Amino acid sequence: MDRAGVPWRCLPHDFPPWPTTSHYVACWQEDGVFAQLTGLLRRLVREAEGRDGGPSACVLDSQTIKTSANVHLGDLGTDAGKRIIGRKRHLGCDTLGLLLTVLVAAASVSDTAAGVRLLSRIAAVHPRITKAWVDAGYRTTAIEHGACLGPDVHPVHRPPGACGFTIVPRRWTIERSMARRLTGESTLNWRGT
Repeated sequence: MDRAGVPWRCLPHDFPPWPTTSHYVACWQEDGVFAQLTGLLRRLVREAEGRDGGPSACVLDSQTIKTSANVHLGDLGTDAGKRIIGRKRHLGCDTLGLLLTVLVAAASVSDTAAGVRLLSRIAAVHPRITKAWVDAGYRTTAIEHGACLGPDVHPVHRPPGACGFTIVPRRWTIERSMARRLTGESTLNWRGT
């Protein structure tokens, strides 16, 4: 997996032939099976934590990532603030850190523009959400758009004089979710976080 990701032709020998497996996965994706499973699992986890099945608040953030050389140039951009050429993952998660929606765009797409799209997606699927916390990169346009859709969007700023990584109230849940995506060790015990 470290060498090639998980290409279809490298499936384990006890799987059906790769074209058959690929076909069924594509059909399930098209029929929305994975979205339904994700929603069901999210609801079960929330209820196991003693919360209501549907979230009432969310957190938005973005993460710039470098991409490999074989990515189409039209999908790439430059994040001027971080000086990274690649893509940007814009994520929306609930207060437990469970993903609600993901938007992948060129790194040059601003947080504000992507935030408008994220808020629209979240409001359409999760109408109970009344509050959203964002970082300072989301400008007035995203905040006003959230007000039109229903959620009150609140920017959460870092403490003055903070250097490096700082745990920021309300936003730490999405930072933890992104850290899980970045880690190469999938067997870590995240219960303590």
